[in-house]
Amino acid sequence: MTNRLVLSGTVCRTPLRKVSPSGIPHCQFVLEHRSVQEEAGFHRQAWCQMPVIISGHENQAITHSITVGSAVIVQGFISCHKAKNGLSKMVLHAEQIDLIDSGD
Repeated sequence: MTNRLVLSGTVCRTPLRKVSPSGIPHCQFVLEHRSVQEEAGFHRQAWCQMPVIISGHENQAITHSITVGSAVIVQGFISCHKAKNGLSKMVLHAEQIDLIDSGD
């Protein structure tokens, strides 16, 4: 089964960095995406806020560069996480994150 998602956007919540009891670093943030997409010959506004998590020592360098307002491209897979309130939410598990140069 294929499960791949590539999403660009802006980090809209302060990244939360934690280390699991087994010593694995995790970074969680929310990515806001806005674009115009064509569907059935019409242009429509596309918008979402997607929770993102990236884990592992090999990703620490990029996660420490991510702040609110950072423009990024995230590649990974999606999975559901059950929240404390019992509701499920879709989460993008990042395998690669690239910072987008703002051109400033």
